[in-house]
Parts: sequence; C-alpha cells; structure tokens
Amino acid sequence: MNDAMVEQVLEAEERLRQAMLDSDVAALDGLLASELVFTSHLGQVFGKQADLDAHESGLVKVAELTPSDQRVQTHENVAVVSVQVHLVGSFAGAASEGDFRFTRVWALSDQGAWQVVAGHSSAVV
Repeated sequence: MNDAMVEQVLEAEERLRQAMLDSDVAALDGLLASELVFTSHLGQVFGKQADLDAHESGLVKVAELTPSDQRVQTHENVAVVSVQVHLVGSFAGAASEGDFRFTRVWALSDQGAWQVVAGHSSAVV
C-alpha cells in the first residue's frame, strides 16, 4: 500500500467531510467528479449536480458527521474508502440522525486532484 497515496486520500476525505458540514458547494464541486454515481441507503442514484443542488438549496443540511472505522485501499491512481459515520442533520426539513457506512471510490484526475467517482451508503443497524 502506498503510504503517500493513503495520506492524500485521507486528506481529501477530510476536505469532503468539512465541505459537507459547511454545504460548501465550491469545495464539493472540486471534490466530486463530473461522472459521479452515488447510491443512497434508500437505493436512489444521484449524480454530481443533484448533490451540489441539494447542498446549495438547503435540502440537505449536515450538522454533525463523525467518522470511525475508516479503511483505505489503494490501487494505481484509484483508492477505495470505507468509513462508518454518525450523521446528524436534516433532509427536506426533516431531522435525521443515524449511523451509516459509506464506500467511496476516489480517482486521481488528469489535473492531479483526488475526486470521488462513485459512492454508496448503507444504514448501520
């Protein structure tokens, strides 16, 4: 496993976490690949623009996002992250709190930046 790659991906994960907490659409725009495919814990599939729109409009608000049990696997210019998080926030005005497991696939862009190209979330029961 490439330690430098792991460190870069962990830094990108933290930037993503902070961007989600702040609903920082500009930061999210740089961290999410244009071809993003994200599957929610309800089986819904979203792309990058839907994610950005949800944060910009306030549809999604994340108040707390506490990671634990984070695992990283690296491959040539690709990394897979599995992380459990405790999430507190709201969706469409309805309060939500729970534990979720996220799997994200990060790829190194042509510009040398790590971006999420695919993700999936599951509720932890």
